[in-house]
Amino acid sequence: MGQFFAVFATDHPDSLALRQRLRPDHRAHLRATDAHRVVVRLGGPTLDETGVAMNGTLLVIEAASLVEVEAFVNDDPYVRAGLFANIEIRPWNWSLGNPESRGR
Repeated sequence: MGQFFAVFATDHPDSLALRQRLRPDHRAHLRATDAHRVVVRLGGPTLDETGVAMNGTLLVIEAASLVEVEAFVNDDPYVRAGLFANIEIRPWNWSLGNPESRGR
């Protein structure tokens, strides 16, 4: 498939209700591999200082290009609804812990 990308997204303040309402659709989007050409390898919500309240999203995505990742992220129900105050996508070299890198 190609390259890895890390997606860091931070929720707007006081948007937990929106996050919770859209979470099932968001999770379905992440798993709909037949609908897009990217694979989410790791993902989950980031948490506040207490370690309890969700306040953002971290994804590790495998895709052929940054353009594919951007299209995938922009189609996410969270993004379409305006949940995030900030989104950052960075190419990432998954070295430590990558099961495909063992023995190298």
